[in-house]
Amino acid sequence: MMTKRYCYACDLKDNSKLIAEYKAYHAAGKAWPEITKSIMDAGIVDMQIYLTGNRMFMIMEVDQTFDSAKKAEMDANNPKVQEWENLMWNYQQELPWAKDGEKWIELDQIFQL
Repeated sequence: MMTKRYCYACDLKDNSKLIAEYKAYHAAGKAWPEITKSIMDAGIVDMQIYLTGNRMFMIMEVDQTFDSAKKAEMDANNPKVQEWENLMWNYQQELPWAKDGEKWIELDQIFQL
């Protein structure tokens, strides 16, 4: 199966208590099952989030069925995903160069070995 990789960045609010709570929501088996189902239903076959300080990096591996516009539409029409996203905004903040309301910003690949 051919996959494609997407990488994104987002910041958390620089508050150790909030960062600990955010990490707890994302600990193994703790993300809401409706959220992990929506991720897989969109054609995302693997997703990992890494954290340094308050900056996060997300790496997604997607299959050929993945379409970011379709995923956005699916999320917008899924009340549980909207509830999760609203909850996560308590912890997340836009990168300084983000557009209004933009959370995760796709990274530009600048090197490959």
